Amino acid sequence: MLKYIKSFLLFFLIISAANAFAQQVCTGALGDPVINITFGSGNNFGPVVPSSGYTYVAGTPNDGQYTVANTTRGLNGGWFAIDDHTPGDVNGYMMVINADNRLGVFYQTTITNLCPGTTYEFAAWIVNILNYTSTQTKPNVTFTIENRAGDILKSYNTGDIPETGAPEWKQYATLFRTQNETEVILKITNNGNRGAGNDIALDDITFRACGPTLTPSINNASANISVCEGSSGSYVLSAGISAGYLDPAFQWQKFDGTNWIDISGENTQQTNVNLTNAPSGIFRYRLTAAERQNIGSLNCRVASEPLVITINPKLNTVASNNGPTCIGSTIQLSATDGTTFSWTGPNGYTSTDKNPVLTNVQLAASGIYTVTATSNGCSSVSTTEVNVIEPIEVSTNFNSVITCENKPVQLVASGGLTYKWFPVEGLSNANIANPIATPKESTIYTVTVSNGNCSATATLTVNIIKNAVADAGNDMKTLEGKSVVLNGNVTGDNVRYFWTPSDYLDDPTKLNPIATPPVDITYTLHAESNSGCLSSSDDVFVKVYPKIIIANSFTPNGDGINDTWTIPAIDAFPDAKIKVTNRYGKLVYENNGIYSPWNGKTQGKDLPSATYYYTIYLNQDFSIFSGWVFIVR
Repeated sequence: MLKYIKSFLLFFLIISAANAFAQQVCTGALGDPVINITFGSGNNFGPVVPSSGYTYVAGTPNDGQYTVANTTRGLNGGWFAIDDHTPGDVNGYMMVINADNRLGVFYQTTITNLCPGTTYEFAAWIVNILNYTSTQTKPNVTFTIENRAGDILKSYNTGDIPETGAPEWKQYATLFRTQNETEVILKITNNGNRGAGNDIALDDITFRACGPTLTPSINNASANISVCEGSSGSYVLSAGISAGYLDPAFQWQKFDGTNWIDISGENTQQTNVNLTNAPSGIFRYRLTAAERQNIGSLNCRVASEPLVITINPKLNTVASNNGPTCIGSTIQLSATDGTTFSWTGPNGYTSTDKNPVLTNVQLAASGIYTVTATSNGCSSVSTTEVNVIEPIEVSTNFNSVITCENKPVQLVASGGLTYKWFPVEGLSNANIANPIATPKESTIYTVTVSNGNCSATATLTVNIIKNAVADAGNDMKTLEGKSVVLNGNVTGDNVRYFWTPSDYLDDPTKLNPIATPPVDITYTLHAESNSGCLSSSDDVFVKVYPKIIIANSFTPNGDGINDTWTIPAIDAFPDAKIKVTNRYGKLVYENNGIYSPWNGKTQGKDLPSATYYYTIYLNQDFSIFSGWVFIVR
């Protein structure tokens, strides 16, 4: 008991000495807040603050007014753009105060259920929101703790809060020790004497117990522990306590995910946590302490930092590989869950990669590969079997073949389970072992043979001999005694050719012989393959018109001799057109179609002896004949 009395006196002297200084922050353990004013959260402006001596506005406050907002953006242009202070409070509010030129309480609240003889920390976060330095009034705030009768039990003044180059939230705090009080009134008051300047934001007002330092440990180690799901074991949780309480009492608590719950019967500085086939999860424990007469009140206790036992889910890594694969290829080993990995395998193989790669593998790489994965103290072992396969040997029915155009050739490959041929043009089926090929041109076919894991290729060349194709050209026309050149053409590989009949040809073995037939005739061009491929022939008809003889005079005198201008063989041209003009270009005779010899008259009248000029159109195959004829009287 004497030890605790000395400790208490020492703690009380420290607290008393601290009262001589403006800022008094708890340096020991803190309890859960008796109050924790964050002003809530939401959109737009927040609600009215009860018991404030200032006037609430949902917008920019003037002197003696305040608002509750997420941010100062869009409010007074002379203020910093700052946001709510509360960590992790999405859309959190803060109190924004435009101080009056009169002293006034801008925040007040009553706290009940306090414990006698207990030290508390009264704190709040404040920021000077004026964004320029001037002679403006600097905020000056007083924290006051009063009893119900209005007696001041503790007062703390922040002093002038200066402007800063950037907004700076700062916590201001004081310590207060109750005597017999169980209820107090907290006030935060403006001490400024002018309205110009003197603007602040206020957030996170707390009032909570302050006590000796609690130093927690697990198995006498300061670090938290991490074990695996399904583990079993016993863990000693303990906490040391510094001087400060006359007669300390203790209570262990466990966090249930929402609240800290007292563990029944665990009232010493040490407790045991026994795990049997532990489920995964995070388990938090802490030691709370207070004077013995106050331990039953949560408002009087201080708490240690939590001790955390993390039960990590079982690690279940799965090993796999991308095989089976072929000699010379790459194997990709893979593991799923884990943080660190250790692989072992045939021929002394090791790796610490999660997904190691084996390159240019040989048959000796086949076998079992084992990975040990670890994470957060848990481990898992898994194996995978690598299968390296002998390469495929592709066989084909030929390397190269010669065939005639349009004559099918069967391609045959073997050595695998699946087959793919390329190009696909001219193939009956590109996905079988023995397609029929009928290419138009010489083609190199590539076949890819696979057994599902390995593949290999081979090539087969099909050389095409083009069939012999004869083209005798278009039918032709000529005049008797004239020659024409036959326009023969032959395509194909290794071809010979000739014309029949050979009559009136200068050389029947030429593609373009000269023909001088006296009468109509049909010539046949023969093209024959010397390689045994298909041959062909083609005909051309040569039309031979009679020779055109045009007299240059006649004597239309009625003696029955040479009385008309007659053109022999003109009857062979049913579409002939004849025109005769005099020397002045006047038309004196015209004949279209069936020929009627000219009798030297025009419009039934004899023409005088003279020279006349003619044009004769036979058909489209001949040029127009022109010349003169003389009438002799």
